[in-house]
Amino acid sequence: MLEEVRRICLALPEVTERLSHGSPTWFVRDKRTFVSLMADGHHDTDFPQLWCAAPPGAQEELILADGDRFFRPPYVGHRGWLGVRLDGEVDWAEIAELCEDAFNTVAPKTLRTSR
Repeated sequence: MLEEVRRICLALPEVTERLSHGSPTWFVRDKRTFVSLMADGHHDTDFPQLWCAAPPGAQEELILADGDRFFRPPYVGHRGWLGVRLDGEVDWAEIAELCEDAFNTVAPKTLRTSR
């Protein structure tokens, strides 16, 4: 799981990885967080999860569409971030899209990718 998220995130321009609050986290230009992986869960949740920045409205839309898989994460959910459960069948192409959207949400315009 970590290797796949790492491969996805580090393929984006000027991305670095380091631990933040004990979890692997990816940053744009070593400053702006866009994805964190909690492979062993977070506090009172014991399922693997990914937290990622999301474009405006995406959090609400995805939670409404599939509330069993998507959730509003603590601490950053009020800023529109999205939580994704990784304890079932993981669609890595979808995770790659979510990570790229997260990157584009926080990256300067000059670095943003286009799909």
